[in-house]
Amino acid sequence: MVWDAIIAAYLFLAGVGAGSFAFAALAGWRAPEARKVKMAGMVIGLVAVALGTVMLIFDAKAGFQDPLKFLLLLSNFGSVMTWGVVILSVFLVVAFVEILLYWRTGKTPRALDWVGIVLALCVATYTGVLLGVCPSYPLWNLPLLPILFVVSATATGFAAAELAGYALDRAGLEKAELPAVVGIALPVVEMAVAAVLLLVTANAGGVSAAAGAATVAGLVGGAWAPAFWGLFIVVGLAAPLAIALAARARKQGASALSALGWACVLIGGFTLRYLVVLAAVPIVAY
Repeated sequence: MVWDAIIAAYLFLAGVGAGSFAFAALAGWRAPEARKVKMAGMVIGLVAVALGTVMLIFDAKAGFQDPLKFLLLLSNFGSVMTWGVVILSVFLVVAFVEILLYWRTGKTPRALDWVGIVLALCVATYTGVLLGVCPSYPLWNLPLLPILFVVSATATGFAAAELAGYALDRAGLEKAELPAVVGIALPVVEMAVAAVLLLVTANAGGVSAAAGAATVAGLVGGAWAPAFWGLFIVVGLAAPLAIALAARARKQGASALSALGWACVLIGGFTLRYLVVLAAVPIVAY
C-alpha cells in the first residue's frame, strides 16, 4: 500500500478539523459571548474532517470504481483503518449535534464539549497512526509520528479557527483566544518532536537503516530540502514563533500580523504532511 498526495490532504484536513473543534470548545468556555468564534471553529471542524474523510474513502484502494469496498472495513475491528472509520464517523455526528444545539439554543452541554474534544484528539492521533499500517517505511513506524501530528493538528486547527474568528468577530476573538504562550509553545514543541523523529529515523537499525537514512537525507539536504527548510521550518514554524513572541512583547491582541502568522501555520502544517507522505523512502527500495 502506497499513500499519495490525496492522503496528505486528508491528513491535513482531519488535523485542522480536529484542532479547530477543540479550539471552539475552549473558546466557548473562555468567552461565552463570542458566539461567532465558537460557531466558526465548530463548522470548520465538521467541514474539514468531512472533506478529509471523503478523500480517504475514495483513496482506499477502491477509488471511484468501487467506493462501497470501503464499507468492508467495518467488518474487521482488528484493523487500524476500521477504528479510524468509527472515530471519524462518531466525531462527525457529535460535531453536527453540537452545531445544531448551538445554533438553536446558543449553548452546548459541557459534557458533550468534552466528548468532542476527546474525539478530536482521537482523530488527530489517528492521522499519525494510519500511516503505520505500511511497515516498510521507517519514518511512519514510530510512536513519535502520532505525537507530531497531534501537536501540528492543534496548531493548524487553532490557526484556522483564529483566522475565521478574526474575519468574523475580532473583538470576540480577543476575548476567546488562548493565552499568547500557547502560540509560542506549539511551534517550539513541534520543532523539537520533528527533530527527534528525524534523528531516530536517520539512526534506524537493521533492515530499516538504509531507508531511514535516505529519507532524512532527502529531507534535510536532498530534493525535498527546499520545501522542508523553506515552507515547513521557516514559514510554518519560525515565522509564527517570531510573530507570537513579538505580539506578546507588545501585549498585542489579534492583528493583521497575527493573521499572517496563522496563515503561515497552515502552510507549514500541510507541508509537513505532504513531506511525511511523499518523501518517505521504503525499505524495499534497498
